[in-house]
Amino acid sequence: MSKELSIDYRLSLTKFNVDKEAHIEVDREKCRRCRSKPCLRWCPAGLYKLDERGEVTFNYEGCLECGTCKIICPENAIKWNFPRGGFGVWYRYG
Repeated sequence: MSKELSIDYRLSLTKFNVDKEAHIEVDREKCRRCRSKPCLRWCPAGLYKLDERGEVTFNYEGCLECGTCKIICPENAIKWNFPRGGFGVWYRYG
């Protein structure tokens, strides 16, 4: 019988071919209006953080390409597209 692989293990095998062009853009003005900032909690890769000024920053390089950030943003401040062909996340176990 084969052993089931945990989600954490599967994600540890994920590879990224990082593009120099970001596939996520944040409208800073709209973002500042947001009080709840759900992107800080709901991004499964934890890419959204608060900086020392209390502004949201993000790092697109580790994006799992799920689109959660765009869906949950109450201000529609996040413009999200799939990375260009050949770039982005490569899952070993889909």
